[in-house]
Amino acid sequence: MISPSPQPPARRPTAADGFVVVDKPQGWTSHDVVGRMRRLAGTRKVGHAGTLDPMATGVLVLGIGKATRLLTYVVGADKDYDATIRLGVATTTDDAEGDAVSVAEPDAVGRVDRVALDAAIAELTGDIQQVPTSVSAIKVDGKRAYARVRAGEEVALQARPVTVSRFDVLDVRAVTAAVPDVDLVGTYVDDPDPDAQDPDAHPSVVELAETPTRDVPAVDVDVRVTVSSGTYVRALARDLGAALSTGGHLTMLRRTRVGGYDLAGARTLEQLEAQADADGTLATIPLADAARGTFPVRELTEVEVRALGYGQWVEPSGLAEVVAALSPSGALVALLEDTRRRGDNLARPVLVLAPH
Repeated sequence: MISPSPQPPARRPTAADGFVVVDKPQGWTSHDVVGRMRRLAGTRKVGHAGTLDPMATGVLVLGIGKATRLLTYVVGADKDYDATIRLGVATTTDDAEGDAVSVAEPDAVGRVDRVALDAAIAELTGDIQQVPTSVSAIKVDGKRAYARVRAGEEVALQARPVTVSRFDVLDVRAVTAAVPDVDLVGTYVDDPDPDAQDPDAHPSVVELAETPTRDVPAVDVDVRVTVSSGTYVRALARDLGAALSTGGHLTMLRRTRVGGYDLAGARTLEQLEAQADADGTLATIPLADAARGTFPVRELTEVEVRALGYGQWVEPSGLAEVVAALSPSGALVALLEDTRRRGDNLARPVLVLAPH
């Protein structure tokens, strides 16, 4: 596995404007991946379409050059995840990187069956109100929630609407979980006070070298979810545990799709480095293809291409959403949005990428 530590580049490969879909390794922050891609692509103009926690793996869409201007639209796309939820133990971060704060009574864990599980999951499916995890990057009075938690402040985030369009159970199994050998049994509460780290920093492993541990009964639930932008899968684990009176946290999270981009088109950092080493270039999904995978497409005339290059508006597309406008040669010219001006229906450029 490649180290995320910064290393000076031995060469400056070139990369055309476009997307690169990375299969993020565990232990890396999204910023780590962006930093490595900057060195591989030979440019600092690299961004990502949605943070993945260090513990998580899977699809991370990166934009290079002009493609960074399209990322905001990818961030808002639905996402698919495979995850493992451990019922019976709650943690400070709602995932395996945090400290255990409560352990359920063995009887409560023993009552978890498919009937109870399916009923609880049904309440977390569809359009729901979700309280984000306290160690999120959401700003509270100008400061990230995780920074306030780390500083010992109590953080009360407001619930917000999200959509969980799929919440399927793949497997359920009884397991044992190692927890610090302190009196946490029966201390499960629905809203433990967290004391967590910055999720964008490298996570520290809970130090148990001098703390004896013991095994407690737990239930692992493998799930597959499809969620709207802004949904926290960690919060789903927390809320499922709360509904079952066991507490819960994530032990595994893998993002398998973001919008039109999935693992089938993703490459590992090792594969990307090997390509850059071999020929000094980095293959990207070209701008026009990236646009086709993200937006409805409109074909422009040469007259419309020139008009957009001058910042003028053109005839409407007839769609309620943003569309990608391509030139007759197939180049991405602009993103258009239908609107009204002086009583007329027109399409205005919200982003122009190609000069006239």
